[in-house]
Amino acid sequence: MSQHRRRRARALKPRHRRALVGGAFAVVGLGVGLGVWASGGDGSPAGSAHGRPEVPPPTSPGPTRSYPMSQAPRTIPAVRSHTAARGPGWRPARGERVVVSDASLADEGRLTAQELGLTYAGQAKDTRAGDVRLALGGGRRENPESYTMTVRDGGVTISGPTDAGVFYGTRTLKQEVRGGGAAPEGVVDDEPAKPRRGFMLDIARKPFTAGWIEDRIRELGDLKYNELGLHFSDDQAFRIQSDSHPEIVSPDHLGKAEVKRIVDLAAGRHITVVPEIDSPGHLGAVIAAHPDLQLRNAQSVATRGAIDISEPRSAEIVDDLLDEFAGVFPGGYWHLGGDEYQALTVRSPETSYPQLAAAARKAYGSGGTVADLTTGWLNDRAATVREHDRAPRAWNDGFYRDTSVRPAEDIEVAYWTGKEFGARLPDVYLSAGRKVINYNDEFLYYVLGQPQTFVYPTGQRIYEQWTPRVLRGTEAVPARYDAQILGGTFAVWCDLANSQTQDQVAAGIRMPLRATVQKLWDPGKPALSWADFKTLAGRLG
Repeated sequence: MSQHRRRRARALKPRHRRALVGGAFAVVGLGVGLGVWASGGDGSPAGSAHGRPEVPPPTSPGPTRSYPMSQAPRTIPAVRSHTAARGPGWRPARGERVVVSDASLADEGRLTAQELGLTYAGQAKDTRAGDVRLALGGGRRENPESYTMTVRDGGVTISGPTDAGVFYGTRTLKQEVRGGGAAPEGVVDDEPAKPRRGFMLDIARKPFTAGWIEDRIRELGDLKYNELGLHFSDDQAFRIQSDSHPEIVSPDHLGKAEVKRIVDLAAGRHITVVPEIDSPGHLGAVIAAHPDLQLRNAQSVATRGAIDISEPRSAEIVDDLLDEFAGVFPGGYWHLGGDEYQALTVRSPETSYPQLAAAARKAYGSGGTVADLTTGWLNDRAATVREHDRAPRAWNDGFYRDTSVRPAEDIEVAYWTGKEFGARLPDVYLSAGRKVINYNDEFLYYVLGQPQTFVYPTGQRIYEQWTPRVLRGTEAVPARYDAQILGGTFAVWCDLANSQTQDQVAAGIRMPLRATVQKLWDPGKPALSWADFKTLAGRLG
């Protein structure tokens, strides 16, 4: 990490009729098509240049009507396979329905119906022309996020092995309708290359409103992201209400009711919220309320942000918080931080921090070091979250070389930099068999104010130069490690918090978010040029 860190706009179709042509229904329109998606700032449907959706005018079929072969959908991220076919495709029309095969798809069905201006009909048994049918089954069983979307005979069927796959299919349909007014005839077979597609937000250094975070969740959901990281504790502030330790909470914070709405909204879009309480460094907000726990060196000089891990009460407070917030964030992952513990940045930690050295020898024998003690701290915190069935994660600079105590094997590596004290190449973690998530600070770090050597990342650079295998700098690790790289996360750090407003942040990360998810969904060379991709993003909103 850094030193840091539905509405529906509808233009009602006045009248329409359906003509059966070659066994397929074609809409014969007598008026303007149905506008969908959020409205633009002037009240017109977004994506429309003149107050109406960009829908090609309907054509009345004749008895010998022949449709051209369909074109692949234009979406972000791009679909990975489309089998073209001849036919009218599908466009939303008033009175048409969304039908689900299973009650577990009700949330996806209701959301899709609301967004496209259709009627949600639940598990209707009859079949009608124009139906959008959501079903479990299909897709690729080995990939739970895969889906198949078939547009045929005037209707749409989206199927997947899980509700997550079906949801991603509805995002493709939504983008198709927004971008071109209709879903093209044919079959989409689609799946992500990487199972972790994340966005991380530092709300500790800069408070963001619940409404802003909720807007990002809607944006992330439509782009098929599936993780939202919240870094809510650091030296500057602790930003979420705590009942176990209210004394550490900053005045400007999110209440638990607000967090529940955030978590629930994210869950409805198949996004897991991943909390981070960083320790044993970056605990300034906790230390401010408990100054007796601050780490001090041999000269009694306080070490900024560092808690004294030789003091048992330090572990008690952090575990209290981990236990409490496991009930607030029910997802399967937990970020433990573990980075930039300042005791390990000096020439001789054992000399500078004799209390830590003594604790290390007591715990691990005469050869115990401060690095051993710090690794033991990380393992203990991992054990705490593991009791809540959470998979632990830590920054790569929370793993230390040449220690007799090894980090638990199940702790995932959040690899962000190669600039830390005692830096190691990504291959070191990968060759040891560790699972890694890519947070490459060269491409994926949006650090407010651009301190040190950071510059705001551009979508174009990510789109053209980055892949999940580019973990450090600009060089990719060998292809043999690809399966160990679980995915990537685009991160916003608020080192100079007042450098941008939250609206400026939203605008600044818009194209980088789209470029990042494109490369996580399909790391190969994109079919579209950057200029065309940017144009498409403008059309899709």
